Amino acid sequence: MLTKLLNRLSPEYNNLKNISVFYMLFAASFFIRFPFFFRDYIDRDESTFIIMGQSWVNGHLPYLELWDLKPPLNFLFFAGIIYVFGKSLFIIRLFGALIVATTSFYTYKITLEVSTKKVAIWCGIFCVFFQSLFGSMQGVMSEHISMVFFIPSLYLILKHKEWYWVLISGILMGATAMVKLNMAYPITLIGLFYVYTYWNTKDIKSGIRNTILYGFGILLVIGLTILPYFLNGHLSLWWNSVIEAPMVYANSKRNALISFAPLLLLILLFLYFAKRKKLIDFKSTAIQLIALVSLTVYLSFIKGGRLNGHYLLQLYPMLLILVGIAIHQTAFIVNKTHKKFLVVLLFLIPLESYIEYAQIVKNKIEKGTFYNGEGIEVANYIKKNHINFENILFTEYHIGYWLLNTNPPTKAATHPSNICRSELFPYSQNLRKTTSEEIKYIFEVKKPQIIVKKEGSQLLDKRLIDENIYVNAYLEKKYTLIKTIGKAVIYQRLK
Repeated sequence: MLTKLLNRLSPEYNNLKNISVFYMLFAASFFIRFPFFFRDYIDRDESTFIIMGQSWVNGHLPYLELWDLKPPLNFLFFAGIIYVFGKSLFIIRLFGALIVATTSFYTYKITLEVSTKKVAIWCGIFCVFFQSLFGSMQGVMSEHISMVFFIPSLYLILKHKEWYWVLISGILMGATAMVKLNMAYPITLIGLFYVYTYWNTKDIKSGIRNTILYGFGILLVIGLTILPYFLNGHLSLWWNSVIEAPMVYANSKRNALISFAPLLLLILLFLYFAKRKKLIDFKSTAIQLIALVSLTVYLSFIKGGRLNGHYLLQLYPMLLILVGIAIHQTAFIVNKTHKKFLVVLLFLIPLESYIEYAQIVKNKIEKGTFYNGEGIEVANYIKKNHINFENILFTEYHIGYWLLNTNPPTKAATHPSNICRSELFPYSQNLRKTTSEEIKYIFEVKKPQIIVKKEGSQLLDKRLIDENIYVNAYLEKKYTLIKTIGKAVIYQRLK
């Protein structure tokens, strides 16, 4: 049986057209990510992006009504989907599957420039896996959005030298930076690589022209994001939110440098081994650029001071290309047993998806809907019981703001953790200076009628001992617990 299945799963690689490869990658992306379309939230960042996008749809530029420290095109992605298709988690996650497939397709296209079609297809497939599994990858993250601009741009740079393609690649790089600011490092490296390459080939005229066009495309996009703030007299807010705040955030609560060492060492050892064993042709300009971009992306994580799992989404496509080429060049002979093992492995990789498929079927049987999670159930409970939710605070499951058509009580509460990041308050035009002042303002001035928190967790960061003592005492005095749904605890303010 495995042999028959293997034969069906072993296509004639060279006969596959590009459009067929894209359909295959989208089918894989859709299958793996589909059961997560119905979950309330997968990562809190995604929920924040959604409510920031909704605020833009409602007529408010990012950072004016609500606030988060990501660049504005990140929120435009969600705002565009909501504006065109309405409020639908399903559609947002469907677009997530589409951008994963697109990034994987252009990873395939880049690999085609430096290796065989077989290697390229497998790099594309594993790109889908690594962008969709292992952690919070099933949501639509800012890293997903940034790479759907960056990888096609990198392909254009490697494939085309005509001025208009260079300009388009610059525009795509500008969009990348205005989704994830850390990508400014590899984007700058590519600009310097342009200069170096053309200098080496003595084609100075083309080098100057293409470098200017590349830079102009980047600056054009950045300028267009600035324009509405300039026209409305909020230029300093754009600067503070997009440039200053991320720099302050990067320099606060940094991870120890040693925590970055294992993966960096692994990458360097791989590159050294691949060069020494001549598994990768480092004389190739394309390979040089891919390797340098990989290292620069990782160095941007070190500069940012943190290495969350979803950050690696920006690293996977380039590394998969290099690893795929190296594996292809080994003298390892693959027999039928190895191929059968590979088939079994491929079916086991999406284990998270199989578990989630079972979960949504169970939820459909028990509760009559595929949509699941405390954020959805809390919102439904509040509406069903006609509880006043115009003034509500979510310290967890804050997708509930969007589902209830309401806003957080303050800018700092847009992302629940931002209440605890007082170092960012000056950059969001917050009049309060400390977390203590912010939480007292929310409780004693805004007076939310409903507070939703996670069972067993403190309302604020557990390291804020004094603030949590105040919060717990205030909850006990002024609020009563009215309902526990899953891990969500709902408090209502006493009359």
